[in-house]
Amino acid sequence: MRSACLVMLLALSGTAAAQVTGAIAPTPALKGEVTVTSELVRIGDLIENAGRNTNTPVFRAPDLGQTGTVQVSRVIDAVRAHGLIIVDTRGLTEVAVTRASRVIPLKEIEVRIARAVTDQYGYSDVNNLLVSFDREARPIRVEATAAGELQITRLFFDPRSGRFDASFDLPGSAVARRLTLRYTGSIVETVAAAVLARSLNRGEVIKAADVAIERRPKAEVGLEVISAATQAVGLAVRRPLRAGQPLRAADLMKPELVQRNEPVTLVYEAPGMMLTIRGKALESGAEGDIVSVLNIQSKRTVQGTITGPGRITVAATTPLVASVAPPEPQPAGEPPRSE
Repeated sequence: MRSACLVMLLALSGTAAAQVTGAIAPTPALKGEVTVTSELVRIGDLIENAGRNTNTPVFRAPDLGQTGTVQVSRVIDAVRAHGLIIVDTRGLTEVAVTRASRVIPLKEIEVRIARAVTDQYGYSDVNNLLVSFDREARPIRVEATAAGELQITRLFFDPRSGRFDASFDLPGSAVARRLTLRYTGSIVETVAAAVLARSLNRGEVIKAADVAIERRPKAEVGLEVISAATQAVGLAVRRPLRAGQPLRAADLMKPELVQRNEPVTLVYEAPGMMLTIRGKALESGAEGDIVSVLNIQSKRTVQGTITGPGRITVAATTPLVASVAPPEPQPAGEPPRSE
């Protein structure tokens, strides 16, 4: 009797205190969307203000990175078994549960393999190595809480064939320990190459839009390949080239300013004098080239330097016009010859 009165007194005093302070315990309420980081879903993950039941597990979580749904009726049944009777469902019919994860992309795996090969086998730049896998490889998905760095535990590489076999581990990840993190494939050393974006005919001048920079296998393009667009733009091609073809120095030349058999202007310059005469180019050439040209007036072939489009300058010592031969001397007493 005395104990019952004491409990009642304590309850009344608690109620009175709540009325005075307004400290009424909040009603547990259901969450519509949940993200968890472990293999188990706890009451506190599903319900706000779960009190002492917060850390009690009730369901298994979906696979890493996956989202699943659970009916509200199942949630209510599960928490009621642990003494949580009154729950505000907020009119929901199901709860979406997502298991957080960390994704290690394939690019990171490729870079770590290339870096290890570069360090151990003396390659100059990790960016020059192109890694390809034997079969379809997938990114590694581990726990969101696994913050360790991916580490190579074993590496085999044959520089002659380019074949590799690498195994990985991720410290702090239980999931990684259950996976087979082994990759095999090949590595090719590449170089930057200027590649034609469209086909060009002989003599066409390369514009900036005609060139793209791609990485190509070093063994395929050789050492003479042009590596920068600026080395090609403004030059002409020596022969027809197809789109996608890497450019080499031997493929290029200065643009031809004079074409064979086209009319040109012959320029003869001397101190205080400049003479221009019509001519016909007998050779094609670029600025600075020495070509043969026919002087239309004298019908003589001379050589000159191409100084501009359709313009050839000849040396001051080169005769441009055929000179008139003086009359031959006549013996005394003989009448002059008639021409």
